[in-house]
Amino acid sequence: MKVISPRLSILEKDNVFSLVILPTTDKKKLFVLFLWLLAWTVCGIIVAANYFNLENRDAKIFILVYLSFWAYYEFKIGRAFIWKKYGLEKLWIKKGKLQYQREISGRGKIKEYDLELVKDLGVIEVSHSSFADTINQSFWIKGGERLEFQCQSKVIRFGMQLDDKETLDVFKALRNFISRD
Repeated sequence: MKVISPRLSILEKDNVFSLVILPTTDKKKLFVLFLWLLAWTVCGIIVAANYFNLENRDAKIFILVYLSFWAYYEFKIGRAFIWKKYGLEKLWIKKGKLQYQREISGRGKIKEYDLELVKDLGVIEVSHSSFADTINQSFWIKGGERLEFQCQSKVIRFGMQLDDKETLDVFKALRNFISRD
């Protein structure tokens, strides 16, 4: 097994390529994300509970609009926390098939692609001066894929929030394995 970083490992054995990417190893940031989720949840519950004490129609409409935005961000924060706490990405190649899975606590759909149809494996470049790229690579959200390939005119992205060195190491190892096969 080749350990590229504390959250990334590659195994090439018996004509099988296996890649595992953990979402984080930073427990302090994960705890801060949990505190943020907890505070956001408590704020929403307090606002929702006060909805029933209001008699002004305009105030009730405002609270409903506020709660719709709150619910959206509650979902986003909750999803990011669950991913960072329990998730991982798996990619493996064996017997001419590339399989990819985003797993959370042992569950997740495995997507299978015929290796002969996989093309245009590449690195997704990130501009450090771009606000959108900076947000996508931040710890607080789920996303920020750094690698992609095409299969039957469909683009499949993986390698969430890998840094530049990790991205290139995975790209080289994957490209070398596919070209040998």
